[in-house]
Amino acid sequence: MKKILIPVTNHGTLGTTDQENGTYSPEITHALHVFLEAGFEYDIASIKGGKAPIYGTDIEGDAVNDNILNNQEFQNRINNTLSVSDVNIDDYDAVFYPGGFGLLSDLASNQDFAALSAKHYENGGLIAAVCHGPAALLPITLSNGESLLANKSVTGFTREEEIDYGTINDVPFLLEESLARNAARYSKVQPWGEFVIEDERVITGQNPTSAHAVAVAILKQLAK
Repeated sequence: MKKILIPVTNHGTLGTTDQENGTYSPEITHALHVFLEAGFEYDIASIKGGKAPIYGTDIEGDAVNDNILNNQEFQNRINNTLSVSDVNIDDYDAVFYPGGFGLLSDLASNQDFAALSAKHYENGGLIAAVCHGPAALLPITLSNGESLLANKSVTGFTREEEIDYGTINDVPFLLEESLARNAARYSKVQPWGEFVIEDERVITGQNPTSAHAVAVAILKQLAK
């Protein structure tokens, strides 16, 4: 049975503000819906372990989000995440980083998860991320000293979307600029449009709308 590792942030605010934040709920729930429908198992992990902050739990009319959030197993896992030190990366077929602004303040520079992801990738594993999730790919360095992204085409949350969302002045850094500087190629479509890039075993999605499609792309690759 396939198993997915989902690293999430421990950072509960938007940057250094007091605005509640964390992992953006629909990006994890819509992906999980796809994984669970396919019969996959999953673990949720964070740097420190324990309860992980999550926001976007009150979106009206999102039945998928509501159903996963009300699932007791999911609640147990999001409230009792594995710590990075407890993760055996060899147990997983893919690593999926959901977004949310919180990870810009921890996973975007964390060397522990970066090392696990590098090992996973070099052992033939799949790495995926959506929205701000690709920020967690920035610190991943392979054993040859190259950045994971050095030869990869990626997407991620755009400058225009930060402006639309009202966060352009509060984010710790602008993801689009960081990806454009560090990846071989950064691409995007119109704000809030579904967009996924598959570059071999690295899959990225632009925004929350793309979470479902990223999960579907993971399934497709794991079925090969």
